[in-house]
Amino acid sequence: MTIIYVLIPLGLMLLAAAVWAFFWAVRNGQFDDLETPAWRILMDDDSKPPPEG
Repeated sequence: MTIIYVLIPLGLMLLAAAVWAFFWAVRNGQFDDLETPAWRILMDDDSKPPPEG
């Protein structure tokens, strides 16, 4: 029963840290553009393929 006195504050501290990290990421623009990095890897083919034969 006494472990609850440790686990509840620990859980609340972890929750507070996760909420803080989320709002920090939002403030710093981590979620501004979610589509461009996925397309960039497909469009970043500047080199020509090697000649065959």
